[in-house]
Amino acid sequence: MATHTVQNLKESKDRYASTFISGSLALPPAKEYLVLTCMDARIDPAAAFGIDLGDAHVIRNAGALAQDALRSIVISQQLLGTQEILLIKHTGCGMLIFQDEDACGVVKQNLGDEAHQELRTRNIQFGPFPNLEKAVEDDVALLKNSKLVSDSIAISGWVYEVETGRVKQIV
Repeated sequence: MATHTVQNLKESKDRYASTFISGSLALPPAKEYLVLTCMDARIDPAAAFGIDLGDAHVIRNAGALAQDALRSIVISQQLLGTQEILLIKHTGCGMLIFQDEDACGVVKQNLGDEAHQELRTRNIQFGPFPNLEKAVEDDVALLKNSKLVSDSIAISGWVYEVETGRVKQIV
């Protein structure tokens, strides 16, 4: 039996495909930039940041963590020609409300010792941060100092306000 989510996908895919006219877009993003933002469901990167289909790569992960996104950033930059990175964190982020040990404890409690051990074996760290603007500054610095990101890449850091829909530049 299909879940409500699967049923929604099945119904939406046909509606979307019936008016789809963008099948000939090029693989590299037309505007040669990428956005790294949080996976938070309250953020619609296309609408909030003015991204049309085919314009940019959008990388999303919990907290818009640069460390987690490096693999995709390298592919975007080195193989697909992006020349700019916009790192956008947001107010009200869940990454502001816990410590790494808390998340590990929840994994252990809910999934057991083997899952907890796998976190250690894979060296998975959740990367919470206590200060939003400092986290933006730190992640921009990580990208600027990484040998995996070309020195020619423009990198800026922003905070999206989920309460107002506004974006302000931090770095």
